[in-house]
Amino acid sequence: MLKRSIPLFFSVALSAPAAVGAGAAPENTRTEIGYIDVAPDITLRRMVAHSANQKGIVLFLHGFPETLLVWKDIATELAKDYEVHTIDWPGYGLSSRPAPIKFSYSPRDYADILAAYIKAARIDRSKLTIYATDIGSLPALLAAIEEPDIAKNIVVGDFAPFNRPEYMYESLQNLKSEPAASKTRMYMNETSAEILANVYRRGLPHEKQFDLPAEVLKDMTEGWGHGGITSADAFYHYYSHFTRDQDYLEAHLAELKTPVKVVWGENDLYIKKAMGEEFSRRTGAPLNVLPGIGHYPHLQTPQDTVAEIRAAN
Repeated sequence: MLKRSIPLFFSVALSAPAAVGAGAAPENTRTEIGYIDVAPDITLRRMVAHSANQKGIVLFLHGFPETLLVWKDIATELAKDYEVHTIDWPGYGLSSRPAPIKFSYSPRDYADILAAYIKAARIDRSKLTIYATDIGSLPALLAAIEEPDIAKNIVVGDFAPFNRPEYMYESLQNLKSEPAASKTRMYMNETSAEILANVYRRGLPHEKQFDLPAEVLKDMTEGWGHGGITSADAFYHYYSHFTRDQDYLEAHLAELKTPVKVVWGENDLYIKKAMGEEFSRRTGAPLNVLPGIGHYPHLQTPQDTVAEIRAAN
């Protein structure tokens, strides 16, 4: 476990690319990366962008195999108007990676970590928008079922809310049961460099493919094996409880009272948009399908993510 006090920060200078917003963030904003303890065995690395003109608070939750730095440019742009938080999930980036006997890495446990972070960071829930993608989405919804006031609203996308393997990429299907899950885990660890270099490109035509910023790829690469449990190991453990927690969500959909919006990449290779369509239909949540976009909208067209946050507030 990382040993850090609450809070320990160092400041970093960030600037938004032209693709996200018009110019750099104003001088009356600042962005800090540091650590915060949220449970006896869990210390999270977090990034907070502070705004002098706060219209609300945003908390971004990343997916596999990402770290909090995937939100850096988006956070910089939104800091003109919002206080922006993002964390590394346990098992990713530089957050803690306790042994699975102490922390299961399940969606349910991630939901508890989400609630614990909001409490430890003293976030005003009445002003909070949670934007979650991939593995972050189910925990956000489970937390909302437990505590409907967890946030003012939630945006989720490109995830698997229900146990519908037919909507999922083959390797994701394999992670849902043994012995295929252990074989997939081993293969992912053996091919980590290829995954980190190409996971966000797959399924996109050549003209839609893009590169990650060098510092983001470096952070993901260095964070993969931090603390003895790899990000693939954490992903494996997440999936070992996935069906259970998907079934729980489906059985308790009527208890989901927090306003939810769904955003999905039209060309998502990993989770078909039919999954998002079913979730939207059954919950009444509005659905925005992004034309020509894959599984990582926030990386492919970050300006769309900025627009979603501003529209939600």
